[in-house]
This record gives sequence, C-alpha cells and structure tokens, in this order.
Amino acid sequence: MNKKLLTKLAYILASLLIFGVFLYLIQIPSFRNFLTKIENTTFDLRQNIVSKYKKTSNEIVIIDINDASYEYIAEKFGSWPAPRAFWADLIINLEPVNPDMIIFDMLFLKRYTADGNSDFELIKAVKDNKNVYVSMNLDNYPKEVRTPPKLPAALQNSIGNDFLIKQNPDLVYVNCRSVMDEILNGTKNIGLINVQRDKDGIIRTMPPFSYYDGAYYKHLTILAGLDYLNINTNQFKMSKNGEIVFDKNHILPLTKEGKVILNWYGPEWSFNYVPLWKVSNAIEKNDRKFLEDNFKNKIVFVGVTANSLSDIKSTPVSYMFPGVEVQATFLNNLLDNNFIKKTYIIFDIFIAILMAGLIALGVMNFKAPLKSVLLFLGLQAGYFIISIILMGFFNIWVNITAPFVLSILTFAGAYVVKYLITSRDYEHTYKLAVTDGLTEMFNHRYFQEQMTNNIGNAKRYNSVFSLIMVDIDFFKKFNDTYGHQSGDAVLRQVAQTIKKNIRSTDIPCRYGGEEMSVILTNTNKEDAVKTAIKICEAVRNKEFELATGDRTHVTISLGVASMPENGDTTEKLIEYADKCLYVAKRNGRNQVVSDAPDDTPTE
Repeated sequence: MNKKLLTKLAYILASLLIFGVFLYLIQIPSFRNFLTKIENTTFDLRQNIVSKYKKTSNEIVIIDINDASYEYIAEKFGSWPAPRAFWADLIINLEPVNPDMIIFDMLFLKRYTADGNSDFELIKAVKDNKNVYVSMNLDNYPKEVRTPPKLPAALQNSIGNDFLIKQNPDLVYVNCRSVMDEILNGTKNIGLINVQRDKDGIIRTMPPFSYYDGAYYKHLTILAGLDYLNINTNQFKMSKNGEIVFDKNHILPLTKEGKVILNWYGPEWSFNYVPLWKVSNAIEKNDRKFLEDNFKNKIVFVGVTANSLSDIKSTPVSYMFPGVEVQATFLNNLLDNNFIKKTYIIFDIFIAILMAGLIALGVMNFKAPLKSVLLFLGLQAGYFIISIILMGFFNIWVNITAPFVLSILTFAGAYVVKYLITSRDYEHTYKLAVTDGLTEMFNHRYFQEQMTNNIGNAKRYNSVFSLIMVDIDFFKKFNDTYGHQSGDAVLRQVAQTIKKNIRSTDIPCRYGGEEMSVILTNTNKEDAVKTAIKICEAVRNKEFELATGDRTHVTISLGVASMPENGDTTEKLIEYADKCLYVAKRNGRNQVVSDAPDDTPTE
C-alpha cells in the first residue's frame, strides 16, 4: 500500500474516531446542555442582527401601563390597581372608534367584595363587546391552596396526533388562575397568557396550547389571532412533522417540546405605544379624534410596562422586555406566518460532517498551515453568515454549534494526525540518512557523530566507553571465490549477528567496506573485550547462506579500544582499535585483541 493511500486512510480513520467521540459526548446530558446553551446564545446573536430589519405590524397598538401611568392611577384612585369600572370605562369609550380587538394582558381574578358594582361594570362591558379578550393563567398550585376550577366546554380544544404536547410536562398543568365566574361563563374570549422560559431565563418560545383537566386550551394570542383570521374551530390536528395548520398561509411549526419559536422584531418598544394616562385624559376630554387616530381598526393590547409592576421579561433582543410586547410579538408572528423553523437534526449532522470533511481535506492537502487556518476560519465565518441570511429571509434556524464544535475537533485531530505522519516521515528520512542500506547498521557519518558525543559525555561526567573495530577475515578472497552478491549476503548476516550480541544501548555501525564497528556506551575495556569475544564466537559458529544457496563459515578479527586509557579523541581511539585489529590479523585472525604496542602499524 503506497504512502498517499496510507495517509488518506489515517485521516479517514481519525475523522471517524472524532465523529464517534462527538456522538458519544452529545449523549452526556451535561455536554448536550452545554451545546444547547451555546446554540441558544448564537440564536440570540442572530436575532439581534436580523431583528433590526424586521418591522412590526401597524395594525397592533399597545396601551401601556408605564411608570407614569402607574403614578397616574395611584394619584387618581389612591392606590394600584385601578377599580374595575376604570377598565370597563376604557372598553366603553374605545368601542365607538371601532378597534378590531381589545386584548387585556391582565388578570381579572376574584370579584372585589368591597366594590361589587365596579366588578359588574367590567363584567357587562366584556360580555357586551364580542371583540374584548381577557386572560387567565394555568399553574401547578396544589388543590389544598386553590381549588382547581372547572372551565367551560366552550374554551376547550382537541388536537389530533398531539404527540409533541402531552409528552412535555411543562405544558401540562393541574390548576388555574381563572377570571371572575361571570366573565368565565359569559364569554368565550378567554385565553392563556402562560409563557415558557428556557433554562437561562430567556423567553425564546411560546406554547400555543396547554393541557389542563383533560382538555387543551388556547393561548390568548392564538385565540385572538384565529378570530381575526375568521378561523372558528376548536378542533385541530398535528401533522407528522409537528405542524398545526390553520390555513395554507398560517401554520404553527412546533418544536419537539410542543412550542413555537418566536421571531423578534427588535429591541423593546418596537410596537406603537400609547400610554394609558394619555388615553384616560383623552376619554375625560372626550377627544374622539385622539382615540380614532390611535385605535380605529387596530388590534389593541392593554398591558403593563412599568418596571415597578414587575412584568418585565428577558428575550433574545433585550433583558428588559415588556411582557405585553411578548404577547404582541406572538400575535404578530401568527398573523405574518413568521415563526422561526428549526432544521431537522439529520440536516445539522449532515452539515457538521460536511464541514468537518472539508476541513480534514484542507489540512491533509495544504502544506502551508496558514491555508488550513484560513480554510477553517472561512468555513466557520461563511456558515455563520449563511445562518444569518437563512434566519433573516427564510425564518430558518440552522444549528451552528454542532458543526462548529465538530469542525474544531476535526481541525485539531487532523493536525495531530498530520504531526504524527510528519514526525514519522522525518524519523524515516533521518533513519535513511544515518543507516547503511546494505547492512542496516548506522553509517560512517553517524559513527563519527556518536563518537564525538560519547567522548564529550565521558569527559563531562568522568565516565568510560569503548570501541570495537571488526573486520571480516579474507573478505577480498571470499568475494573473488563466491562473487560479490554472496559477499553482500555475508556482510548482511554478519551485521545481524553483531546486532544480536550487543545491548540495545550499543551502537553498531558500518565503518566502510567489510569493516564494522560497535560503540559500547558506559563500558570499560574488560566488559568490551567480553562483548567482542561473544561476537567473535557467534560469527565463528554461524553457518552463512550465500546468494547461490550454498552455506559456509566465515571468521572475523576484532580490535578493542577504551576511553580514557587508549585515547581521548575519535582519531586516537580509532587508531588504537586499528592497531589491535592489525595485531589480531597478524597473529592468525579469528580473535580479539585489546592491547597493542605503541609501534604497531595500523591497517
């Protein structure tokens, strides 16, 4: 198998391993929650970017009970809240200018026993005007605290294939904060104002329906929105992909938790606001023009924006978002069919694999690290920009955290693989540079380097080392008799025999021709002679196979030198070992010599 194929296989295996690790990690709840938190943050960032270019409907107006209006009410009536007759008077004076709807994001709970007439004025105003909508709230208070009320059948809804809602305990309730009984039984324009916060406290989604006492109940904005669209039904069906279709132009794309993802229109105060105190003054002055200019043919929300009344929410576009504007945003999304749709997980996995694959290919094929880094950063930036475009123009939320995390892991993993391959190639190249091709011993250049290193260490640490020079006896005659191929075969086998009979820390080298050497680190002469004798006997006793297939015996002569007694430089040690080698040959070969007179010639 060639090197390129092995390299590609290594990258493929590394990528598969990284993807497997990623799949394992996302099964861990804490890691999955970590990814979800990051993804939600990226959603908020994208919403902040695109919401600046989205416009709210001019048909929606909010009468806001701001801080000034709160002071106005407290001054006028002596305390907050205002008497219910005040709200009845608001309805009665708005109706002549023909608002499409008046929606109270407020709870009119129990009757005030001290002011029963005021309650009845509000009850009458709500019952007499079919375009007035009031709120109730589901909760999980125990029945010992509050007796769960029985809600009228007219408010109940059925949903076929409700597999996304009942399985979410956050949408199933056991108790209800209902409106006054006379309103509860006198109008069907009563909806829920429950909100759903994510774990970080931010409202990104809203529940269109909630489950209580064996039936579904509409959110206030769903109730009002369907009436505005003239869709009069309490029976709904969920499709297999989790959508509730009201008509072809108005669809609720539910998340797996049974909620819709809101599409925000910008920072707070993006709708048309009219302070309550101004409306009240206009009513007192009978300023019909003011009322017509602001509320004629409008959907009118009435709700609290005053910080002191604590109906402030955190949303992707603001941490100080009026609760009534959350409800208005929900309705605006419904009317515009503008909800955010999240991509399926299979699409997210495909994108993650695609990006990781491109990055792995880039790291594999680009020699310059800068190109790989630019590819990595370019892919991340490009995908983020595409995700903003998809959200801004097509209301699609594509997951960017999973592709980013997998891309980072792949980028890091690919560089680890590349580093390992490069290191292996370097080691292989270095080995080729210092290894004799025939004997697979170290070559002469490496021998010289190691002699210098060992001499330096011996001088620095006052230690010893030894050198053995080896020569195959009568090798020229052997080549003339059996041929150079057989000579090469013997050289290889002698080298193998030497390597088998020395320590792993010793350094076997081919000095040149048929001459070899062994550097024995931290070895005195006595031990070096023992090693040389061991090598000599091993070669003598071995039967060598020739290139022709024949077998024969050869012998070697060995000279031993040690530092410091025989020299303290490379030249002196080689010279002394050569003298010993000369003595061994002169005395009949096939032996080890470690002592040589000063006047002994060298080979």
